Amino acid sequence: MAVRYTLRQLEYFVAVGEAGGIAPAAAKLNVSAPSISTAIAQLEEALGVDLFVRRHAQGLALTAGGRRLYKAARDLLDGAEALHAAAGEISDRPAGPIAVGCLQTLAPTFLPALRRRFEEAHPAAVWRQVEAHQAELFRMIRAAEIDAALTYDLEIPPDVAFEPLADLPPYAVLAPDHPLAAEARLPLDLLARHPLILLDLPISRDYFLSLFQGRGLTPLIAERTPHVAMLQSLAANGFGYGLLNAPSAAGRAADGKPLQSRPIADDVPPLRVGLLTLRTERTPRVVRAFEAVCREAAAAF
Repeated sequence: MAVRYTLRQLEYFVAVGEAGGIAPAAAKLNVSAPSISTAIAQLEEALGVDLFVRRHAQGLALTAGGRRLYKAARDLLDGAEALHAAAGEISDRPAGPIAVGCLQTLAPTFLPALRRRFEEAHPAAVWRQVEAHQAELFRMIRAAEIDAALTYDLEIPPDVAFEPLADLPPYAVLAPDHPLAAEARLPLDLLARHPLILLDLPISRDYFLSLFQGRGLTPLIAERTPHVAMLQSLAANGFGYGLLNAPSAAGRAADGKPLQSRPIADDVPPLRVGLLTLRTERTPRVVRAFEAVCREAAAAF
């Protein structure tokens, strides 16, 4: 039978059972209360059992079934720890599943190379990846659907750890025959006079618009798209310029038309690329190995 729960969900269940409430368990584990609530709800759905009695203003109490499953979960977590310890005695190679998320605008540029580097270094690991926007990555980290995520330092919540890896300044992409294509560097006040193709993704759009707003400028938004490839193709076909942070080495849009990149002349804040992980006491060896690979590769960003 397929296993429909995670060790992290069991860890949260055991912590709540020991603490008698979500708030004290969250404080002990240094994670957010909503993260624990979500994990408990998912575990109850997966097991088909009510684990706790919700008592208003008195915390949570284990149900009769919850008490039986609490002991089984505690034994399973202890067994997992023993398994990791035994594996460490046998081999230094990280093994087992790892689920990695990546901001969808960064994924094509960085994730495949990181995956190749990681799998070559750790062939016993089992890789799974997912691309999503920022808010969805936060949700998946909290729900223990992914172990780590590569993304920007935009609105990082306090219950999620962020390790900076590299800074990526913004730049404009435009067709070779765009009126500004001859400029080596493009000031924002000049860009604001031309049609903008806005990357319309949660959090990302706010960052790009803030570059103009910080200088009292209002860009001429001509098009909106949540897809980098579409933004590049629209720019290459003369519908305006786009703003991005993750560079394209090809110099061409998805439809094959040439595309030029120009740095922003103003002193604007870059986006910092880094690694998201949930703040927790237990970090699997395979996740620590991926973190190390990301640090090693950061110089190439």
